[in-house]
Amino acid sequence: MLSHSLSHFFFFFLLLPLLSLLFLPHPVLCQCKRPPVIFNFGDSNSDTGGLVAGLGFPVNFPNGRTFFRRSTGRLSDGRLLIDLLCQSLNAGFLSPYLDSLGGPKFTNGANFAVVGSSTLPRYVPFSLNIQIMQFLRFKARSIELVTTAGSGNMIDDEAFRNALYMIDMGQNDLADSFSKNFSYAQVVKRIPSVLREIQNAVKTLYNEGGRNFWIHNTGPLGCLPQKLSLVQDKDLDSCGCLSAYNSAAKLFNEGLRRLCLEMRSEMKGANIVYVDVYAIKYDLVANSTKYGFSNPLMACCGYGGAPYNYNIKVTCGQPGYQVCDEGSKLVSWDGIHYTEAANTFVASKVLSTAYSTPRTSFDFFCSG
Repeated sequence: MLSHSLSHFFFFFLLLPLLSLLFLPHPVLCQCKRPPVIFNFGDSNSDTGGLVAGLGFPVNFPNGRTFFRRSTGRLSDGRLLIDLLCQSLNAGFLSPYLDSLGGPKFTNGANFAVVGSSTLPRYVPFSLNIQIMQFLRFKARSIELVTTAGSGNMIDDEAFRNALYMIDMGQNDLADSFSKNFSYAQVVKRIPSVLREIQNAVKTLYNEGGRNFWIHNTGPLGCLPQKLSLVQDKDLDSCGCLSAYNSAAKLFNEGLRRLCLEMRSEMKGANIVYVDVYAIKYDLVANSTKYGFSNPLMACCGYGGAPYNYNIKVTCGQPGYQVCDEGSKLVSWDGIHYTEAANTFVASKVLSTAYSTPRTSFDFFCSG
């Protein structure tokens, strides 16, 4: 029989996913009628440990200090947007597909996102088409195990059909192009090729039976402290962000919005939700004081102090880094990725449905 204190511990542990929702500005009650299953494809904005598991690349403390109290491979002080969205469904965090240690459970889906991923070039670890190929292997093996071994810890064919397929990709394609000193025109010229890769990914998943898609556009690249620190000739907008970088992001997003509209009409029975993360994040930067944040263009964890606290030679977690006090409400964690506080703000806006086209609640795929 459990002791009184131990009983309280387990009770709190079971309630943790629910309690975490109280920290969202606008909590959303989950209406799921069947267990939610999610498959995520993306980059560092949604990598829950894939880089560490796949390459052994160290992601050092203070990453993870706020929520997990240790580094989990996430590039943030705490939870990412994907974590908060999963918790809104009372679902566990997604395990990285590449994680073979600690007994990862894939009953609620899998995360194929890895830091640094882009759509181009193809067939390099861990480009979008490689992530899709990993999913195809995962699906085939899961169904095989369910069929032959009757494994209750794997996902069956029906669950794959009813699952939500999330894609958050494109930021690195734009960022890499700018980092190679491509002209603005050259960067923009590559956008159709990036969109084509996303289209190919969605169609492959659709042909595998997937019908529910949740697609994030890319955020305001020109507002990242890293970019602001590295660019010498700065053409800044009224918020202090790089105009050309954000203009390219907006062109990409408009192309992605149109692509989602096109696929929605072409793919019979598909539910394709386009989410304007750019608008949410830019609003947070532009109106940071209104939302209780400070220094929206300065990294919490980095080196060099104001205005950006970013130095490419002394990044967060590396010898010599400086970090803001825990509890400080900054938008940027390490110059590229957001703090848990900022991710919580973004999650609340995503869950509001105000930034989704069509206006669809995040639990639509498991509430029917």
